[in-house]
Amino acid sequence: MMHPTYSPGRQQRHRVLTAQRALLPLLLSLGLAGCTLTPPTRTPQIVDSQVHGYDSKQAEQHTAASPTGIGNSGISQHLAYGQQLPAEWWQLFRSPALDKMVREALQNNPSLTAARAALKQAEENYNAASGSLQYPSVSGQLGGSRQQQLLSGSTPSDYNVLSAGLNVSYTLDLFGANRQQLLGLMAATDYQRYQMEATYQTLIFNVVTTAIQEASQRAQLQATQTMLAASEQQLRIVEQQAKLGAVARSNVLSQATLVAQTRAQLSPLEKALDLTRHQLAVYVGKLPSDGDLPEFTLDSLQLPAELPVSLPSELVRQRPDIRASEALLQQAGAAVGVATANQYPQISLTGSFTRERLFVGPATTGLSLWSLGTSVSQSLFDGGALRAKKRGAEAAFEQAQAQYRETVLKGFQNVADSLRAVSADASTLQAQTEAEAQARETLQLTEKRFRLGAVSQLALLDAQRTWQQSRINLISASASRHADSAALFLALGGGWWNRSTTPGNADQSAQARP
Repeated sequence: MMHPTYSPGRQQRHRVLTAQRALLPLLLSLGLAGCTLTPPTRTPQIVDSQVHGYDSKQAEQHTAASPTGIGNSGISQHLAYGQQLPAEWWQLFRSPALDKMVREALQNNPSLTAARAALKQAEENYNAASGSLQYPSVSGQLGGSRQQQLLSGSTPSDYNVLSAGLNVSYTLDLFGANRQQLLGLMAATDYQRYQMEATYQTLIFNVVTTAIQEASQRAQLQATQTMLAASEQQLRIVEQQAKLGAVARSNVLSQATLVAQTRAQLSPLEKALDLTRHQLAVYVGKLPSDGDLPEFTLDSLQLPAELPVSLPSELVRQRPDIRASEALLQQAGAAVGVATANQYPQISLTGSFTRERLFVGPATTGLSLWSLGTSVSQSLFDGGALRAKKRGAEAAFEQAQAQYRETVLKGFQNVADSLRAVSADASTLQAQTEAEAQARETLQLTEKRFRLGAVSQLALLDAQRTWQQSRINLISASASRHADSAALFLALGGGWWNRSTTPGNADQSAQARP
């Protein structure tokens, strides 16, 4: 006879609890051991904090100055080493029209919209994985059926069955596979965040430099038109002299040739100007046919008098491309952790509870079922696939390390080149200013001497061509100072870390993560 206080059900539950108590220390020891299986990856230390310059020789803190007569493009710029770049760096050009164009581009440009969507997708992928990997999976079921029971020699009996159940499962993350997978997804989100920041800064740079290019082309077009008017006036003088017999017919033909050559330069300049404005319209999210765009001139764009330059030790935390490469490195390190953890056993806990109720005529019968279980799975033979995957992940991590180092080196090169360009532009503009002034004075003197018959038509044509080319070179040099100043701001990272928010939308609503 069975003992009245000890049933088989209680005996089975006692065995389950005993087994779980025996298994608990093993699981805890495995969990503690698993903490050392996937050590955290660290970003390589490439830049020494004691480094204070971007190249072998420190650039001068003040650039050369020259009176160009084209806006303030001839001022001396001060390189303020150690100062922070403002987030709205384009406002240093002091152009309300440029500010308006940048705001429109940030609101309407499709590339920035696509970058925001890519970031949103990465964030939701992380949220989805976080919910499935960090928390137990709980599912419920509810069912009903109409059944028939037929026993030999008896009348068929119909009855209804209603059931409700709950299932719970959870995989223990003893060896860090889930944790490393989440770190990889978090790194993927950071990568998209810094990619969006890079798109943001590149868009601003493109708008600014395209506006500067338009101003340069407009100035070159106006200078060419002025030269054409002067050449046509000179042609009329030569034609009058030829009628009086003072000069030969060949002089008229030479001057007419210069007029034709100057006029031929107008069409390419007009074409280039139109193409630039088409590009500017696309940057701000408009059709090229949209004529509601401001016109930019070099006089309307103020050259920044002070150029903030971050310290080299800070650059790796400020350039979005370096931060994006660092995120890829962290993602590759997490993949090594996942591949390592996959070589160890996977332990899962499961539980279920089901309640069934049978309706047989006026009578009802209830039935409850529950279960608790633990399962351990381990690959016994896979042909070396898991080890090969780990070696592949380690190789990918080494590749990411090399790419990160290359990105850092190119970033420092970019800044060094921009600093050198800013200094060289000032010297070039100073030389072009002197050359243009001398060419202009030479032309004026030659014109006077030609009217007196002291020089030939050939000398006059040569003086006109020289002044024309020197004027174009002066305009190009002035525009280069503006463009290379913007290039330096972009090379330094664009000042995004000085914003309280990042461009998560047109109004910059996403929280910054410097």
